[in-house]
Amino acid sequence: MSTTTAHLTVPPAPWSQTFQSHLAQMPSPEFVLASLTPAPAGPASASTTAGFLPRARYCIHRGMWSTLPENKHNDAPRNPRAYTSDMPTFTTDVRMHKVSEFFATSAGKADDESQIQGSGGGGPVEAVYWIKETGTQWRVRGTAWVIGNDIDETRGDVPGAVSSGVRVVKSEVGRRMQVLDESEVENWSWGKELTGHFGNCSPGMRGSWRNPPPGTPTHGQGEPDEEHKLGQKVMDLEDPIARSNFRVVVIKPDEVEQTDISNPETARRWLYTFVTSKGEEGKKEGGEGEWKCEELWP
Repeated sequence: MSTTTAHLTVPPAPWSQTFQSHLAQMPSPEFVLASLTPAPAGPASASTTAGFLPRARYCIHRGMWSTLPENKHNDAPRNPRAYTSDMPTFTTDVRMHKVSEFFATSAGKADDESQIQGSGGGGPVEAVYWIKETGTQWRVRGTAWVIGNDIDETRGDVPGAVSSGVRVVKSEVGRRMQVLDESEVENWSWGKELTGHFGNCSPGMRGSWRNPPPGTPTHGQGEPDEEHKLGQKVMDLEDPIARSNFRVVVIKPDEVEQTDISNPETARRWLYTFVTSKGEEGKKEGGEGEWKCEELWP
């Protein structure tokens, strides 16, 4: 990896294999992603809870971070199988509101436009999957971390110097990446994984990152230029415009809830909670982590 990361000693999540087998049965692995957005200032905000408003939208599950799904049409170079994880991913456009929400509701509360252009975030989210093929609902609660083109960049001439956003992403996400092959760790690249996700998208999907700015008026501001218009197809994996807007978002789960209602007579709910223990002398990095499971009535 391009930056040293202290990995937790994390056994495979007890829910992960079942979750992924259920996703494989979906014609299209769609889920609802809920996040928070700061309420606008003024009297209307008085009716909100703690100054936030809920937001929800459908997203497409793009596999688990560091375990890029196979795609015979993807010509991007692949990372070695150095890691695995239990962190769901999806792709998005940095110009979408949800990206700014991940930053504005994070511990750092970044809300300046310039602060959301790179890697970072960490705001709270909940992803809800309804898998009718198995009669199961999954809720994944945790934090959303944005990975952008700066993920492998260094600042200035100082070896290893990176932005605060890159540093916190590599710390928070990296600590939940499980090592599969120690001999390949130094050959694994965050940037290569990002490009692999871009390559896994169809040319038409890649072209969507060259669309006119999402949410802007269609009239009164001129027609889109040749570089920003609908319906484009992008073949170049390093297309500068598409890649400047493309982001991978990693959901780092703290709680996972599985509700099986396939049989009304035996319906159950299971709540999995991730618990960490501190490393030596109370250090936050390193240490161990495990998933605790509680069986509940549905």
